[in-house]
Amino acid sequence: MDGSTTPAVRGDLPWDASYPAGLDWRTPVPERPLHSLVDEACAAFPHHPCLDFYGRRTTYRQVARLIDRAARGLQDRGVGKGCKVALLLPNCPYSVIAFHAILKAGGTVVNLNPLAPAAELAHQIDDSETELLVTLDLVPFRDKLAQIGWPGRLRAVVVARMADALPFPKNWLYPLLKRRDVARFPEDERHVPFRRLLANRGDPRPVAVEPRADAAVLQYTGGTTGVPKGTVLTHAGLYANTMQCRRWFTGADPGRERVLAVLPFFHVFGMTGVMNFALALGAELILLPRVDVREILDTVQRKRPTIFSGVPRLFQAIVGFPRLSRYDLSSLRLCVSGGDSLPPLLLERFQKLTGAYLAEGYGLTEASPVVTCNPFDGLNKPGSAGPPLPGTMVEIVSLDDRCTPQPQGRVGEICVSGPQVMAGYWKDAAATAEAMAGGHLHTGDIGFLDEDGYLHIVDRLKDLIVAGGQHVYPRAVEAVIKRHPLIADAAVVGEPDPVRGQTIRAFVVPQPGSTLSEAELRAFLADRLSRFEQPQRIEFRTALPTSTIGKILKRDLIPERPPEKPGSDDREISRPATR
Repeated sequence: MDGSTTPAVRGDLPWDASYPAGLDWRTPVPERPLHSLVDEACAAFPHHPCLDFYGRRTTYRQVARLIDRAARGLQDRGVGKGCKVALLLPNCPYSVIAFHAILKAGGTVVNLNPLAPAAELAHQIDDSETELLVTLDLVPFRDKLAQIGWPGRLRAVVVARMADALPFPKNWLYPLLKRRDVARFPEDERHVPFRRLLANRGDPRPVAVEPRADAAVLQYTGGTTGVPKGTVLTHAGLYANTMQCRRWFTGADPGRERVLAVLPFFHVFGMTGVMNFALALGAELILLPRVDVREILDTVQRKRPTIFSGVPRLFQAIVGFPRLSRYDLSSLRLCVSGGDSLPPLLLERFQKLTGAYLAEGYGLTEASPVVTCNPFDGLNKPGSAGPPLPGTMVEIVSLDDRCTPQPQGRVGEICVSGPQVMAGYWKDAAATAEAMAGGHLHTGDIGFLDEDGYLHIVDRLKDLIVAGGQHVYPRAVEAVIKRHPLIADAAVVGEPDPVRGQTIRAFVVPQPGSTLSEAELRAFLADRLSRFEQPQRIEFRTALPTSTIGKILKRDLIPERPPEKPGSDDREISRPATR
């Protein structure tokens, strides 16, 4: 199947008048197998570099060839349509090659976070019905697998050698200089070297993929306030969202861009917004397997990337780096912030220091993930998440009945429809029905559309605090607390109260060396927050628990929080307007 989806919309849309010049929201979105991204890029840019991993550069033709060989190797080991294959990998060439090889073999990718607890990974492997798993020959991955065991249907582990991904002479030196980091795996039928997977002519058997019906990825939600759910993302949905992002980057030059890949590909933001977006653009992916600010700055200066996506905490770490002026960051042109709130002052500072254009948007796992983004050619509104991407409908419904449409400027629950929306939650029909009630995705986020059709995020529906009958938005309170010059970070949550329903509790992190007292902070908040917004309890912490991409894990602050509702807590690119 190779069709397209045309949005069926009548009349004017709130964002029509402010949409970027040259872009038509109503342009049909193609429906194709997700792995066709590599074939299309290889046909257009066969000799252009595709991957750069610590100096080892691989062209699109070479990557396409490796994918074909890996796909055939997987098929020879029983991978076919619907077979689940998990990836337990950092950003490296294997994470790109194995991802698209699984899809080409007919399988479904199950993305696993290597930093997740072993019990959570074991549950996901079992729940997803994963049969094969791909990982690296490094001690942390071997130890994690030893803790996980062999849950469910898991029958084999494919082990890739880190040394084989490195250029000469690093590939020779790595096993010697890093021998304590290199893990030995048993030599048996349960452990398959990645090299053996590639030992064929590269002629995978064709698989008839139905883009709308077939799952490409089973992506477990972040679960920042509850148990992660498996989100079924189809070939059509992921391909559509990738192409929506490519259209949105109006200033990008196909075949000539270099994308710095720091966000992990096992996360939906990094998977679509970095890896697959770069492949759709024919760009070179500069791969970094970990987040290290010094290494990122060194890489920008040496490798000269032009596009960079990150989270606010990463951008904050960059602008606050002690010797930032020593680095030349002028190659950066187009940047995207996601995963959490981006304060306007941080946006302004980053753009001033680098000369790059920094856009902010909004998304969630269930939307593959990108929903809205500030345009690269048009009005960039600090405090907003921008208008919807082409073919994406955003509606605001009443918080009371979750179905009555709200006018522009009125706060309500954000609902999304479009070709990138999930097929549903894996083996959870009840959660799927609740999340998709009314024929659109209920995001569980609170926000509004302004006069230009730009989306503003106010808060998470499940984080809303009702204290004495008054609605309190935690992010609004957090934003005020962070205005204090001696506060580095803050999180606000609601606690059960027999009289008021809920009370407000604030967790704050002072700046290093600060002697700020609770009385001084309360005095600062006294005339900046209303009476019902004032925290009843303030607790000082040295740090707040965060997820892989830097979102605060409020469930770890108060573990007894109530169960989550659909959709998930994996909000990829969001910023509350009140910050």
